[in-house]
This record gives sequence, structure tokens and C-alpha cells, in this order.
Amino acid sequence: MHLPSEIIASAEAIQEIRRNIHAHPELRFEENRTADLVAQALSSWGITVFRGMGTTGVVGRLDGDLGHGKMIGMRADMDALPLQEHNNFEHASRNPGKMHACGHDGHTAMLLGAAQYLSNHRDFKGTVIFIFQPAEEGGAGANEMIKDGLFEKFPCDAVFGLHNWPGLAEGHFGVTAGPMMASSNTFEITIKGKGGHAALPHNSADPVFAGAQVVLALQGIITRNKRPVDAAVISVTQFHAGETSNVIPDSAFIGGTVRTFTLEVLDLIERRLREISHNVASAFDCQTEITFARNYPPLINHAKEVEFASEVMSELVGKQNVSTSIDPTMGAEDFAFMLLEKPGCYVFLGNGDGDHRSVGHGMGPCHLHNPSYDFNDALIPVGVSYWVTLAQRYLGKN
Repeated sequence: MHLPSEIIASAEAIQEIRRNIHAHPELRFEENRTADLVAQALSSWGITVFRGMGTTGVVGRLDGDLGHGKMIGMRADMDALPLQEHNNFEHASRNPGKMHACGHDGHTAMLLGAAQYLSNHRDFKGTVIFIFQPAEEGGAGANEMIKDGLFEKFPCDAVFGLHNWPGLAEGHFGVTAGPMMASSNTFEITIKGKGGHAALPHNSADPVFAGAQVVLALQGIITRNKRPVDAAVISVTQFHAGETSNVIPDSAFIGGTVRTFTLEVLDLIERRLREISHNVASAFDCQTEITFARNYPPLINHAKEVEFASEVMSELVGKQNVSTSIDPTMGAEDFAFMLLEKPGCYVFLGNGDGDHRSVGHGMGPCHLHNPSYDFNDALIPVGVSYWVTLAQRYLGKN
């Protein structure tokens, strides 16, 4: 690896910031303490701070000493998950039922490390915009910042994001041009029938039976309606009906998620989900009420920015440690909203397999959204160096 010695030397201090944030997790749109910490750090380094964008978002602006030029946006997410942590090491969550189980503490700390370094080395042309975003976990905080005028106030020429990735070797990078993460969508289907005595089903219109047929029929969209080469997932994750064993209920509720890499496939799935649910239920004398919510669009990387970011990653860790055709994932990420507005690139930074965890970690795997997860602090100098080099190369360093 070719990492600046000054960044390596500062890694321990950035680690302390990361563990401080981990110990005090805050849920979406509640990141007040975290936002205060970020804003105070940026201000102490002479970076202009803007608060309150997207409710609790923080934006830092740093102008280079070489005059006007391009503007680069670099984004980190700040929110935690509603999860009870199983780890009991020193920096474990002190807020019951809340946990940094996705590494946003590490993302925030690494971008702060880059802000500190760049504030001390302003020998570049143009402007760096440090975007500390709230509510990535289900709150579409990126979209909220955009609606609050993020790119009107800071007209970035390109925007970049990063996420740690368990299972990818520690310190390795992964990226791909085009679709890299899926759209995230939810559906709710209420099937209304006619309740009655369970011993006399012929007097009822059974929504449980109809609902069971709907659950099975929905998978036909995947196997018989969409093209086999188009990736998509329909997962039914909820089925609620009835209160006792001898009563056929009046209604049944079905809920779940749909993931796709293209809006065309999403359009197909939504249309067929509505048609199948209505027609199958109708065949058993039941009616349906259906809601389909499109939450996050697919995350689609721009080819030019992927090529640029790949060159930076290869410079830092060696081309052999950078995969430029990593498999896309059906997970979702609201950085996708920013990539709809600006050209840019989102990359994965390998978090390893969990061997880095301190004594006192939970017995579960070190996977994202797992109560035994912890961010790998060995990534801090790698991530900080990536951000710094990305900005310097994009803007032009003296």
C-alpha cells in the first residue's frame, strides 16, 4: 500500500472518534450528538460548516488555495440501526436498542480524517464538499438533503460515496460501472373476505386461503414474467391473519419487498403484482387493497467516474487489490438519489471476515446489520487516503 505517512500517524485519533460515535448511536433524523461532533471537528479545522440540511445533515466546504476550479462532493452516512448490540467491548453501544451495525460510524470518521488532512494541505484548485448525511437506513436522508437544496447550494461536478463491505478482503476495493445496488421497494396487500366458523368454510370467503395462493403466485412473476437475464427479487416477509383457531378471519395482510436493478423491471413487477393479487383473490370471492412504495432507486455508477476512482484505488493499494467488476448486490443505498442528480461513483472497501473484532465481541458473524458486527479500524488510513487522493486528483494538486 502507498498511504501518506501523516494519515497513518493520525489513524489512532480518528479511531477514537469512530469509537466515540459507535458508543453513542443515533437513529435516522436523530443524529444530533453525531452532527454536533462532526460540525465541531470541521470548524476546529477551519472548514466552513452548514447545519440542518436534510434535518440533521452537516456539510463542510473547503476551498483550495489555488483559486477557483471544479467542485467534488464526498459523502458519509451518520445514522445507526434500531438493533440491540451483542458486543460488550469498551466502545459498545451505550444506547439500548440502538447500534452502529452497518459501519456508518467508520464512514463518518474516515471522511472526517480526510477533512482534517485536506484542511492542512490546501494546495489544490477548486472546492471539496464534505457531505455528512442523516437517515440512510430507511429515511432517504440523501433525498431529503437534495430536496433542501444540497446541489443548488453546492453545485458539485461529481459526487462520490464509500461503504465498508464484510466478506471482501480487508483493505481491498470493489466497484462496478452501471447498476451496483438494487432499488428498494415495499408492498402491502390486504385481502378482504368474509369471516365465519372454521368448521363451516363454505359459508365464508377465506382470505387466508386466498392469501396463501397469492404468496405462491407472486413468485411466478420472477420465473415466468421477467426475462431470466434480468435480476430481481420478490420476498414476502409478513403474513398476518386471524386471532383464534376456530374462526376464519375477515382479512389477511401480506407484506414484503421487491428489489431490481432497473426501473423497467420494477414497472413490470409492480404491474403484475397488482394484477395477480387482485385476480387470485377475486377467484376466491375476496377483494384486495394494495400499496406499492418505491423507496430507493437502483444505485447506478457512472462509467467515467468509476474509471477515475479505480485509478485512485489502484494507486493506493495496488491494482491486484481492486476489483472493477464486483458482483452487484440486492442491498439498497440511498446514495442512489445523489447519482441521479450528479455523475459519480460508489465503492466498497473490504471490512474482512471479522477477525479484527476486539475481545468481548458477540458470537454472531461480523456481517452488516448483525448485532455482533463492528467496523474494522484498520481501514481508517486506507479510507482516509482514498478520500484525500480522490479529491487531490479530481481537483488538481499543486
